[in-house]
This record gives sequence, structure tokens and C-alpha cells, in this order.
Amino acid sequence: MNKLWGSRFEEPTDALIESLNNSLVFDSRLWRQDIAGSIAHATMLGATGILSADESAQLVGGLQLLREEIEAEILVLPPDAEDVHTAVEGLLKERLGAVAGKLHTARSRNDQIATDIRLYLREECDALEGELTAFQSMLLTLAEREMETILPGCTHLQHAQPVVLAHHLLAYFWMLDRDRERLADTRKRVNRLPLGAGALAGTGFPINRHQVAELLGFEGVLENSLDSVADRDFLIEFLAFASILAMHLSRLAEEIILWNTPEFGYILLDDAVTTGSSIMPQKKNPDVAELVRGKTGRVYGDLIALLTLMKGLPLTYNKDLQEDKEPVFDAVDTLHLVLPALQKTLATAQFRRERMLAAARGDYSTATDLADYLARRGLPFREAHEVVGRVVRYCIEQGITLEDLDAPTLATFHALLGVNTESALEVLTLNYSVSARKSFGGTAPEAVRVQWENAKARLGR
Repeated sequence: MNKLWGSRFEEPTDALIESLNNSLVFDSRLWRQDIAGSIAHATMLGATGILSADESAQLVGGLQLLREEIEAEILVLPPDAEDVHTAVEGLLKERLGAVAGKLHTARSRNDQIATDIRLYLREECDALEGELTAFQSMLLTLAEREMETILPGCTHLQHAQPVVLAHHLLAYFWMLDRDRERLADTRKRVNRLPLGAGALAGTGFPINRHQVAELLGFEGVLENSLDSVADRDFLIEFLAFASILAMHLSRLAEEIILWNTPEFGYILLDDAVTTGSSIMPQKKNPDVAELVRGKTGRVYGDLIALLTLMKGLPLTYNKDLQEDKEPVFDAVDTLHLVLPALQKTLATAQFRRERMLAAARGDYSTATDLADYLARRGLPFREAHEVVGRVVRYCIEQGITLEDLDAPTLATFHALLGVNTESALEVLTLNYSVSARKSFGGTAPEAVRVQWENAKARLGR
């Protein structure tokens, strides 16, 4: 295929350099966006009188037909094209002849690709928003079933205080909700039109960029032609969102992996989301969760690759920017893969409530409740902490749990524990511990129910 820029050159491009320079192998996925942008551009050229109404209509009609035929796989993009823009324009020229060359009036491939990638990313933002919402809905469904399920809450991966499982699951709901907020905020900056900036300096033709923005559904037009073609902040911002989301999914995946071990035994994974071993017949491996955890690193790599790509580029367009698309495509593809896979893994899992409850018994995790009991009766909390520390040490030395203490023994540690000792023993129970934490955002079932209702409202349910 003839180069759009070939008339300046006497010698053909070296085959190796041709391969290096070619971007069709990855930017071909932007053909729909390229055609959409070209239809809007051709419409504007006709409306402003830059092209005649007949020329504009020919271009729009030809582009619409191309879109239909490529969609129906009647046509394919020519593999020898330099990029997606050249491929689309070449196919248009085969059908329309010389008038196809007028499509490039008042634009450059520089502002064209910047428009294509924004159109693409806007669509992917909307698709990912739907997938995040579906994941959050699944978490709400699980949480509603587990309002009374008690398990150990941990700090440092050590038993700390008992919590209810619904509270634990909703923690991930709110992580994903912040991700959804970040995505929506990113989309605002994605949805601004660069087309009309030309190669870098604008154009001498009387174009109407706001008309093009309206036709393509952009919320605004970028103010500076240099910035329009050079900006990739919106891609970096998206990859930052993707990295934080991947980190959240990886944390959840890690808990699924831990909970699925015999040592924890909190969860049983469905056969459909696990695999076995080629040598050990008994194995049932949490591959989905492990792959989600592993693929997080590649999403981080996508972000670092683009930050590194951009850090030394002078204004405006540089060929380095050809490398901006693959990291974004990779991150998008990865998220579309792992989000529904992890959702299915958790949605089909069985929570072993009795195992969780058994793990919380006898782990001294109600010690803080006893310290709070003393503090409510006037003892400074630091002194109460010291008293209960001695109680825990005694239990460890005696090989008993806090629940095993009797009233006379407990009373020996402080005078306040000798008054209404039965009440002091009650605060050492798991049910009392979780029920007592009624503060907003706490783990008491009644507080979790409020949280659940607020979470449901966030999804408009």
C-alpha cells in the first residue's frame, strides 16, 4: 500500500524499519473508533462548506458501508497498511476514488489517533463500570447472607478481634466503590475532543470542533492544539485506576487463597473455578485467585511503561507515542478477564461458618472487650490494658482460654472485676464482642445492616 507521506522519498523503506514502524498489528482494534471519528469529521467538513455537500455525503456513506462490511467480515483491513488510519483510508479510496483523499482535509494522524484512543477508552470505561457494579452486587448478595457469621478479624495476620463475615465482605465493596469513583472521574478527562488540533498547530480551515465533539459525544474540546496531540495523561490516569483496582482484587484473591487452605478451611471453592495437579490426584488448586494475584504485576507494569514512555518527550507528537496503546490494551484486556473470573469464584464458593466460628473461639480476641469493660467503670484504659494483659498471660500459662475463666479467678486480677463478675464474663463471649461494636461502620450486625443499606443505595438498588 502506498504511504500517505511517500512522495517526499525516493527510496522505499527498509523491510526491517517497515516492521518496526508498523502499528497495525495492535492499533487495528481501533478501526470502529477511526471510522466513527472520520464520519464526524466528514460531516463537519460538509456543514462548514470546506467540502461540498455531495463530497461530504460520499465520504460519510462510504465510511458507513466500510463499517458494515468490516463488521460483517466481508472486508478485512489490508495487512500491509502502516496503521489503522492508512488501512481505513485505503479501503475508502478503493470504493470512492480520489474523493477519499479529501477526508484528510484539516486533520492529521496525530489528532486522529488521539481521538481514536479516547473514543476506545471511553467505551472501555463504561464496560468496566458495569463489571465493577456487577461485582459489588455479588458482594452485597453474599453479605446479606452472612450478617451473623462470626470469624476472626486480623491485624498482622494474627487474630485481633472477632468480626462478622458480612462486614469483611463489605470492606471489599467499598474498595471497589472507590475504584468506580476513580473510573468515573477519569472518564471525564478522557471525554474531551483533540480532533481539529491538526499535526500540532491547528488548521487554517474554518472547522467547527464543537460540532465534531457533539457528534461524537465528547463533553468538551481540548483548548490547546499542542496539548491536544501530546497529552496522554488520561491514559496514565486510567492505568493508575487499573493498578489500584488490580491491587484490590489481588488482596481479595490472597484471602481466598488463604481461606481455601486446610489450615484456615474457611471456604470451599467450586470445581468449575479450580484445577487439579498432573501428578497429585488429590489437589484442588485456587488457580483463578492465584492468576488474579499474578496478573496484578503486569497491570502495574503497564502503568510504569507509559509513565516511562512519557517522562522525556518534548512537545508535541513523537513516534514514541506509538507505544502508548499496547499497555492500555493489555490492562483493559486483563481487567475484563479477571473481574468476572474472580466474581464467579467468590459467588460460587461455600463459606464454612462453623470452621470460622471455631477459629474465633479460644483465640483471646475478646481481650479488648474486657479492657473496655474496665474503662467503662472508670479505670484509665492504659491501666485496664495492663490488667487484661495479665489475665491473658495467666490463661496462656494455664493452658486455658478467656472463655474458660470462672468468676472467682477473674476477680483476683482487679477489684472492679470482682463486682458483678458475671457481667465481666459475658463480655468475653464472641456474640457480645461483635454485638457491642455498634458505632457507625462497626461490625455489630445492626451496624452492618445500616452499612449494607448504604452500600445498596450506592448502586441505586
